Amino acid sequence: MIVKDMMPTFELYQPKQLADALSLLDRHRADGWKLAGGNDSLSWFKERIKRPKAVIDISGITELKGIRETPDGIEIGALTTLTEIERSPVIRSNYRVLADAARRVAAPQIRNTGTLGGNVSQDARCLYYRYGLPCYRAGGNTCFADTPEGVNREHALFDSDRCIAVSPSDTAPALVALDAKFVIRSTKGERVIGTEEFFIGPKVDITHLTSVQPNELVTAIRIPKTWAKAHFYFEKVADRDSWDFALVNVAAAIVVNNGTIERSRVACGGVSAVPRRLTVVEEVIQGKSQDANIAKLAGQSAVRGARPVNYNQFKVPLMANLVTRAVRDATA
Repeated sequence: MIVKDMMPTFELYQPKQLADALSLLDRHRADGWKLAGGNDSLSWFKERIKRPKAVIDISGITELKGIRETPDGIEIGALTTLTEIERSPVIRSNYRVLADAARRVAAPQIRNTGTLGGNVSQDARCLYYRYGLPCYRAGGNTCFADTPEGVNREHALFDSDRCIAVSPSDTAPALVALDAKFVIRSTKGERVIGTEEFFIGPKVDITHLTSVQPNELVTAIRIPKTWAKAHFYFEKVADRDSWDFALVNVAAAIVVNNGTIERSRVACGGVSAVPRRLTVVEEVIQGKSQDANIAKLAGQSAVRGARPVNYNQFKVPLMANLVTRAVRDATA
């Protein structure tokens, strides 16, 4: 039986400076836990699935907050709340797909405290994993979802390797569409990586959804002005409008010149362990008119190679329809 009435004990640290936070992470490493908004962390702690010895609360580090315009685009501090992103005039004017995605995360109360860095770093929502069963993602040797009796309605269509859990983030596909870069710091220095390196699937590391190491911290997310004021589209389908995670979501950034698609980036969430960039769709629509026929072809192309499990077959036509609408209806 899982005891939910109290959390296991841990040491709580509340650094005010980034250097102090990085030092604490370096000291505690796998025994440490990074706490930002806390919306996901406290659930793990209360259900006693995660038992860190030290919790490093980074919410008081001012330098990790805010949206800054740069010569190359914008830089968003990892502790910037989803509400701030949703309401930012700069993001709404130039990178609307991210504002639209942030607005669809959970409920207003969650968005007021939830951060962009936390949203892209959250762990899988598979119920077997969240209940503490010894599945592949938890270090065991079984996928309880990928069985004839498994509850797998919300699980992956693509790129499964033992584990079939999906990335639950709504902002992640938007960041893929915008070709975002992640700034990651440790006591050893800084590295800047793209979305393809940041989000990882089970073939790379079955126990994590991102490549961030225990002694590292996402400090900022940079969005290049390459896609500023493009035609954008974001749509999320979930069981409930409020709070629920996406069954499938789609984000698109499309540059259109005189009715012709010059370039694009399209991604879906809820269909793979990573936000799935749809390069085949981008190839299909490049140089074509932004019309209903090419959009339908894009939707059909998006689901080639899908491998549904028992209870998520509905995701195949759902994903195709979302991609069709994204290509057809993306607007400046």
